[in-house]
Amino acid sequence: MNFFKHRIAAVALATLILSGLVQAQQKTYYANIQDALAATMKLAGERGPQSLNWIDGGNRYSYITSPDSSGRREIRAFDPETGRDELIFNGEGVTFPDSSAAFNYRAFQWAKDSKHLLFETNFRKIYRKSGWSDYYIYSLADKSLKLAAKNARTAELSPDGSMIGYERGGNMFVYNFASKSETQLTNDATNEIFNGHYDWVYEEEFGQPQAWNWSPDSRYIAYWHFDESPVPIIQISNYEGVHNQWVKIPIPQPGDPNPLVKIGVVDAKTGQNIWLNTGETGDYYIPRIYWTSEPNTLAVMTLNREQDDMKLFFFNVATGARRLVMEEKNNTWVAIFNFYTGVNDMMFFPEKIHEFFWVSDRSGYYQIYRYDYDGKLINRVTHGNWDVIKVLGINPDKQTIYYTSAEASPLEEQMYSIRFDGTREERLSKVPGYHQFDMSPNCRYYMDTYSNISQPKQIELWNTDGKMVKTLADDASVQKFLATHEYSPRELFSFTTTDSVRLDCSMIKPFNFDSTKKYPVILAIYGGPESHSVYNSFDFSGWDQWLAQQGYIIVDVNNRGNANYGSAFMKIVYDHLGYWESHDFVETAHYLATLPYVNPDEMAIMGTSYGGYSTVYTMLTHPGVFKVGIANSPVTSWRLYDDIYTERYMGLPSDNEVGYEKSACMPYADSLRGKLLLIHSDMDDNVHPINTMQLLTALTNAGKDVDLRIFPPGAHGAVYNKTSGILLSRIYTEYLNLYLKGNCDSLNLNR
Repeated sequence: MNFFKHRIAAVALATLILSGLVQAQQKTYYANIQDALAATMKLAGERGPQSLNWIDGGNRYSYITSPDSSGRREIRAFDPETGRDELIFNGEGVTFPDSSAAFNYRAFQWAKDSKHLLFETNFRKIYRKSGWSDYYIYSLADKSLKLAAKNARTAELSPDGSMIGYERGGNMFVYNFASKSETQLTNDATNEIFNGHYDWVYEEEFGQPQAWNWSPDSRYIAYWHFDESPVPIIQISNYEGVHNQWVKIPIPQPGDPNPLVKIGVVDAKTGQNIWLNTGETGDYYIPRIYWTSEPNTLAVMTLNREQDDMKLFFFNVATGARRLVMEEKNNTWVAIFNFYTGVNDMMFFPEKIHEFFWVSDRSGYYQIYRYDYDGKLINRVTHGNWDVIKVLGINPDKQTIYYTSAEASPLEEQMYSIRFDGTREERLSKVPGYHQFDMSPNCRYYMDTYSNISQPKQIELWNTDGKMVKTLADDASVQKFLATHEYSPRELFSFTTTDSVRLDCSMIKPFNFDSTKKYPVILAIYGGPESHSVYNSFDFSGWDQWLAQQGYIIVDVNNRGNANYGSAFMKIVYDHLGYWESHDFVETAHYLATLPYVNPDEMAIMGTSYGGYSTVYTMLTHPGVFKVGIANSPVTSWRLYDDIYTERYMGLPSDNEVGYEKSACMPYADSLRGKLLLIHSDMDDNVHPINTMQLLTALTNAGKDVDLRIFPPGAHGAVYNKTSGILLSRIYTEYLNLYLKGNCDSLNLNR
């Protein structure tokens, strides 16, 4: 049976207007998965300004646009005050220096003077965010292009624009434009010792690609120094060639030795280097450093290995003298960033003032606290039983902080402003829904990208005086697409669990939904700690719409462990990952089974990464609730994942042996009921394929059969090109059709 054939909606409307019969328009169904996946771009709407950069201190912004179909890109600048839009760079006639080859670039950054561009070209990927590139400096004044650095992982112009700093081969360098000379600042790099770039686990789990920072006065570079010789090696291969090659990466797992890390500060002109001694002993992390407004002063943050004790030190980088400014302990973990909500920092050092701000959950909810440089708490800035999500900007002149929070609803992000002393709180974004903001450094303007379940994406430029400057993208193209295509919107609902906890959920119903019929359900989940899945936002996933066309109800839930509901809700999962997440997924299934239009015997659960873990763990610890499970790239034992992530939520293995055992999937292998599909890439350096392989052994020893799809190339999530992505979507669809609805004769994927 062909499940990808074109179908036309059966329902049409007939309206009599002025004695003329007007035939209603029949809306289009998706012909196949490719058609549905392509609809994602249509439903996402206009993209708005791409590669947005605030320049001139925040009074203008630059963006990239493609004016025609040639693929040529222009860098332009817009002035919100005057409305002037100016061409900055289009590359016409520009060649690589001493070459006839047309110049091209991967990315760029602005100099602080907004008169120079630093282009990144010729990128060669290493892993995750890392790679080698060549860097060129472009002058807007004379339109000259000059080579600045070759084969560097990262590069950045000094704040005064006189130099470029970069890391190459594990050492730090600077190039001085006036003298046209390169200076090597460190010289101790080996295969296992390096400066200015992170190892795998720091880059992955502390969320930063660049392991060094210029001082505001352009005098110093502060950098991380790593010795990863103690770290065990993993190896992976895509099995290409006659004699396949192994990629070897040092990645510590729970309880393993970590890399040895320290912070160095080098004078960019004299080359004099100093090591900053925190005085900490044992195994600890240095996840963040910040230059302060105090001259020659660097703030260095440390975390103990358990990640429940954070200390902040101030160092005089000229002398190495240190002082402990503050310390925060927690009985679970201290958060210093949040990958899922795009929060890179929880600590902020504004210019001009000798104060800093720290976002802490010590009250049970994340709130903003204000400190002086002696570590004295001046005041608590925000108050409430809701979480601050992200600090967007700080204006020292107006003594005002701009931030997003879940005050209006855990399902929304809205912008607020508040004075440093905690007075005059004001909500700036008015439209209900999920908002994402990009604020100018001077806090004068911000970009607001938002939607809600009934409103497709809008992008608007506002000033902080409350005036909308310009609509940058509206929903006209989406509405035009919706007028001619079937679409099932996201619906929000909630229920109360048997242990009296309210859970927020979303649902997408099948096309031509009939409340008198019973439908199969797919619980599509992630579930990991500090994440958040269900928002009051417009659903633009073509995959969701494809499943709705196939007759499925698609449900997601903000389970315990998720962010934006306070610490008690989020941190209950500490020490025993899997237990409360699976509990809430099963509670969701039981609630759905009470709805008259749900078939309780046809429920599936599926997810990728932590969602893959949640799928397997739920199938094994609550057998029979879900008829089908699909797990892509699942963790199956937290002893097999990296140590920084795992120990943050599980503690050390030596302190929590029972928790690690109970959170693993393998001990429950003989409980499997229903059909389970496992998917993994052999080149997954994040969730190593050892997870799936050890689970397969446990299932085999228990006499349990599952289905397996291995993608030798690829990375985390298995997909490695467009074709593999389409194929994986077909595998999902036909597996669900075969084993959930039971109406497919065979799994024929080679049509």
